[in-house]
Amino acid sequence: MTFTTRPTLTGTFGMVSSTHWLASSSAMRILELGGNAYDAGVAAGFVLQVVEPHLNGPGGDLPAIIAGPGRSPLVLCGQGPAPANATPEHFADLGMSMVPGSGPLAAAVPGAVEAWMLLLRDYGTMTPRQVLEPALGYARDGHPLLGAVAVTVERVSDLFATHWPTSAQAWLADGQGPVAGQLWRNEAWAATLERLIVASEAVEGGREEQIDGFRAEWSSGFVAQAIADFATRPFRHNGGEVAPGVITADDLASYEATWEEPATLEFARHTIAKTGGWGQAQRCCRCLACSIR
Repeated sequence: MTFTTRPTLTGTFGMVSSTHWLASSSAMRILELGGNAYDAGVAAGFVLQVVEPHLNGPGGDLPAIIAGPGRSPLVLCGQGPAPANATPEHFADLGMSMVPGSGPLAAAVPGAVEAWMLLLRDYGTMTPRQVLEPALGYARDGHPLLGAVAVTVERVSDLFATHWPTSAQAWLADGQGPVAGQLWRNEAWAATLERLIVASEAVEGGREEQIDGFRAEWSSGFVAQAIADFATRPFRHNGGEVAPGVITADDLASYEATWEEPATLEFARHTIAKTGGWGQAQRCCRCLACSIR
């Protein structure tokens, strides 16, 4: 076999691939503890929200295609819709001809957390605390900050300092952003995760009831109310406009992730499965660079 810089990986127990080593190792740990692939995927997904906030976050979405032995592929739609009040008339009243690219008016209903939990409930085997332990630990105790995160914060630091004070509070110290390799904590997100986990564990019943309790606390409890309260505050958008958002607690309460049949195409003796039309265009992931404040 010819050696390359990307050697062939082999194993007998399991394998995980992701965009960050901490997410991959966290998912592998879940497998080694007896979890299945879906448990591991959920664990990795939440770790990525902590360690790669410039690419994704809890305010984002989740399009996923899952399959298993003897089972046809299924699509998990975790793409939240636009808020009910995000109407053409509302934007016209604000003097806007299109939806801004960043700021509270750009925010769709968060879909990622709801969708990851639906995947865990329907196909996983573990509880919210078990799969969220890695993400909770890295948020609470810290992780080495990626250089790309530091670069992203530096690029938007003036915007944070001038117009997005809550972002500045979270990411800047004396006007300066973090540096690559710095031990970085997200204590607010850690506290949120812990509160959601505790709420789920207070629900009577088994694992599935706990997960539904977690989902309910997210969509109808303190998280939904905090998002709605925050949206009432005016912030500067990328076009220079200053306005509050339109998302409400009712928007979160009325949204649930869904299972769908995939769009398929036969090609070269293979069946190619994709999401429906909602997942066929480039979508913002609500990352740090855009809208996490």
